[in-house]
Amino acid sequence: MGHTRTDSGDETLLKIDGTLDALTAPELRPVLDQLVTEGRKSITVDLSHLRLIDSSGVGALVSLLKRVRGYGGEVRVAGVRDQPLAIFKLLQLHRVFPGLPGA
Repeated sequence: MGHTRTDSGDETLLKIDGTLDALTAPELRPVLDQLVTEGRKSITVDLSHLRLIDSSGVGALVSLLKRVRGYGGEVRVAGVRDQPLAIFKLLQLHRVFPGLPGA
C-alpha cells in the first residue's frame, strides 16, 4: 500500500494504491488521524489505483468519514473500481460515501 497526500487550500486529496488490508491499514491510520487532527473539512480519497480492500481497510475509511463528519467536514471517494467497488456495494457504502456509483 502506498499513499500520497496533496493539500490545496481547504481541499485534501489522499491517493491510496495497492492493497488496503489488515496488514497495511495500520500504516494508513496515522495519516487519517493527522487529517482529523488538522480539522481538514474537505477530503477526497482517490482509490483509482487500489486493487484490493478488506474489512480493515473499509473500517479505516469509515472511521475517517465518521470523525470528519463529526466536525462538519465531508469525505468523498473517487475512482473506486473492480474488487474495492464490489466490496463497497456489498456493504452498501455507496449510500454513505459521496462519489461512489449509485450514491
